Amino acid sequence: MPGPAEKIVNFAKLEALGERLRESKVKIVSTNGCFDILHFGHIQYLLEAKKLGNVLVIGVNTDASVKKLKGPDRPLFPQDVRLQQLAALECVDFVCLFAEPTPENFLRALRPQIHVKGGDYKVEDLPEKRVMDSLGGEVRLLSFVPGYSTSSIIKKLRQLES
Repeated sequence: MPGPAEKIVNFAKLEALGERLRESKVKIVSTNGCFDILHFGHIQYLLEAKKLGNVLVIGVNTDASVKKLKGPDRPLFPQDVRLQQLAALECVDFVCLFAEPTPENFLRALRPQIHVKGGDYKVEDLPEKRVMDSLGGEVRLLSFVPGYSTSSIIKKLRQLES
């Protein structure tokens, strides 16, 4: 079993990784996000995602793309820390940074059979849906654990400070 460092794949090698996994006849499940504060909701979601296939690959937004999506105060933790935290989880097989706000290029390179998002999304609103349809894959929404979003945790911490 690879250690956390071996689980971190650079974007240039993502396409080759996807090809190798598909040739091995494994079902690839992917997801993506900022994963700024790794919390209970993330853990439950990633465990559920892993059950859908053999290999779980996570696309992680770069620091620059998190700033564009979430604002100038984010991310709280740099991309290298976020990658290492995710790679340390047993249910995660590979992690890869991507620079765009949305993961379309990540999905085109990896070509997973299933891409998952949290239940707080609607499939029809996701840009990933078009890409996964074009690849012959599917998008699935997984359970959302109320009260465990990074934004709500940050809000609670700020209330405690004041």
